[in-house]
Amino acid sequence: MVMQQLLGMTDTAFLGRVGEIELGASAVASVYYSTLFMLGLGFTIGAQIVIGRRNGEAVASGKGFESIGGVFWQSVWFLLGLAAVTIGLSYLLSPPLLRSILHSDAIYGASVTYVQWRIPGLLFAFLTALFRAFYVGITRTRTLTLNSIIMVSANILLDWVLIFGHWGCPALGIQGAAMASAISEGISLLFFIVWTLCTADKKYALGRPERPIWRKLKSLLSTASWVMVENVLAVAVWLVFFLFIEHLGEEQLAIANIIRSVSGLPWVFTAAFASSAATLISNIIGEGQPEGVFPLLRRINIMCYIILLPLLIAFAVFPHLIIGVFTDIPSLVRDSVPTLYVMCAGTLITIPCFIYLQAVAGTGNTKPCLWIDLVCLGIYLVFCIVVIAILRCNVAVCWLADAVYGIALWALSAHYLHRARWQGKTV
Repeated sequence: MVMQQLLGMTDTAFLGRVGEIELGASAVASVYYSTLFMLGLGFTIGAQIVIGRRNGEAVASGKGFESIGGVFWQSVWFLLGLAAVTIGLSYLLSPPLLRSILHSDAIYGASVTYVQWRIPGLLFAFLTALFRAFYVGITRTRTLTLNSIIMVSANILLDWVLIFGHWGCPALGIQGAAMASAISEGISLLFFIVWTLCTADKKYALGRPERPIWRKLKSLLSTASWVMVENVLAVAVWLVFFLFIEHLGEEQLAIANIIRSVSGLPWVFTAAFASSAATLISNIIGEGQPEGVFPLLRRINIMCYIILLPLLIAFAVFPHLIIGVFTDIPSLVRDSVPTLYVMCAGTLITIPCFIYLQAVAGTGNTKPCLWIDLVCLGIYLVFCIVVIAILRCNVAVCWLADAVYGIALWALSAHYLHRARWQGKTV
């Protein structure tokens, strides 16, 4: 998810210098793509939880590391099939689906162009997410930093070349942004493959491909399937938010996309800490130390606030400078400032929400995550219907939906962790 945010931020920064139509369409199209990506990402989060548990058990006993390789290869086969089905159905169903939900012909045309060129990248994105799950699950995350630098650097260069037409290439606009992101995801996957072949410890048995075994895959799906559904629904409702905004007008949609991209930077940190919470909790439970869960959660929340508070203060003090990174259209810069303030305040509220939700997933009880998110998404959807569709408020007021969703998420996740019996869950 962090990688998708960084790619989206880069695309917005370039498309914000092309026009309002391209900027608004990329909001709808990229969130639509992210909804499909959540199928694969949700599965890999489940795999990450299982890998983390196996790693904790192996560390405690000093043996059994090869079982991690088994989880990895069963995940590879599933994700290859999932990518093939998702890409095929997307080419068939995306145009009529987007036509039915978008009012603006210009936004529709640009969105379809983006989706059709971005969809092939799902194959790369699914497998890349699995490699990330492996490295996070075994708590060796330095590799992810190098991969991030390579991936985002490639996307920046390719955006510059393909969107504006440099080095003899035609200026492709929004099509170029989609192509750049898909190619960058391919580069990211290639890096992971080469790096893992050269550096991975043989004790994980990654070099011995395991044939698909339904019994093992079924066990993996029992943990991952609930996370898949929960992640898809979470982003699908985010897509609904942008569709509501699109009905307010092309300028309002462009503003929403700018703020979404700005919010991507604090989200990078929040998502990283939340993912770490899930993995570390899974590890310490595997080591037989469930009493360490709540002290760990407190430390993670404090660390996240220490990093994000100065960043959000800088956003609030220099709003025009921050928004100017994503567009050079004066009216959009001016009109985006109030929404930026609301986003900064909402982020402070939602930091512990996502960390606590991922902590629930880290216990291995992924089904409750789905029910928690369903309740919160229902609240979020009602807020959007009332505030956007009925009252037709401006984007700044609409952005309060994030804070409403976050408060509900934190309350239910915290209640589960304090009251439910999760200590004996096996995965």
